[in-house]
Amino acid sequence: MTYRVLAIKWRPENFQQVIGQDHITRSLQNAIKHDRISHAFTFSGPRGVGKTTTARILAKELNNINDLDSSFDIIEMDAASNRGIDEIRSLRENVLIAPAHGKYKIYIIDEVHMLSAASFNALLKTLEEPPAHVYFIFATTEPRKVLPTVLSRCQHFDFRPMSGQIIIDHLAMIAERSGYEIEQEALALIARRAGGSMRDAESLFDQVIAFGGDTLTARVAAGVLGLVEQDIYFELIDQVASHNVPQGLHLLGETFLPLRQVPGFRGKALSLRRSHAMRLQ
Repeated sequence: MTYRVLAIKWRPENFQQVIGQDHITRSLQNAIKHDRISHAFTFSGPRGVGKTTTARILAKELNNINDLDSSFDIIEMDAASNRGIDEIRSLRENVLIAPAHGKYKIYIIDEVHMLSAASFNALLKTLEEPPAHVYFIFATTEPRKVLPTVLSRCQHFDFRPMSGQIIIDHLAMIAERSGYEIEQEALALIARRAGGSMRDAESLFDQVIAFGGDTLTARVAAGVLGLVEQDIYFELIDQVASHNVPQGLHLLGETFLPLRQVPGFRGKALSLRRSHAMRLQ
């Protein structure tokens, strides 16, 4: 069986499974319940916090379907590769066509800030007077780059970075259900490195599990992630202060031993040293 990365395997399928964005999921659920759905939404926030996933869930809820891939009425676009005026003109023509199977035709446009100014302007008329059967959901990491005239025609939801504890709890749940034995400190290191992104945390978790196996300590995780435990810094300072060079070198060797075992690490380290030497010249 083909291995599925954690970010895909544990992707939320409904609003209840979306983590850390209760202020958004509750609002959307209430809007659907009371039939007060805006014709256009903008989901903004840092990467990996659930913008596109929530957009897909909202689209499924609006059309009352379980499988997004089986619907011809939910169209996903990447604005980075469909940013030209011709693509938006084609979209404007297609929105006039009634849905094929569902009740609504829903457009999810990811990284919408990548659209050109001409494309934004071409989209304005459709946003001002959209057909009754059309909804737009825009996702972006750079809301300041979206035209204010576009934002003013959308209901705007701001996704927050995940707290460290939320990430730790989620990774602990994955570890328990997957049969992994992971130290809590190791999960804390992954959460710190993820910087508020759940997708990054799951990808890093995949990385450290691939290296350390089903049983993982904090020291191994720190080595794979390139992090150093705080106690190591204090101990190294003590060795420097006491001029104990052999012990200090031994400590550095023990700290970075896991990194030396990572495939390709020596080549990367050599490349970094050469780059540093060139800057000093």
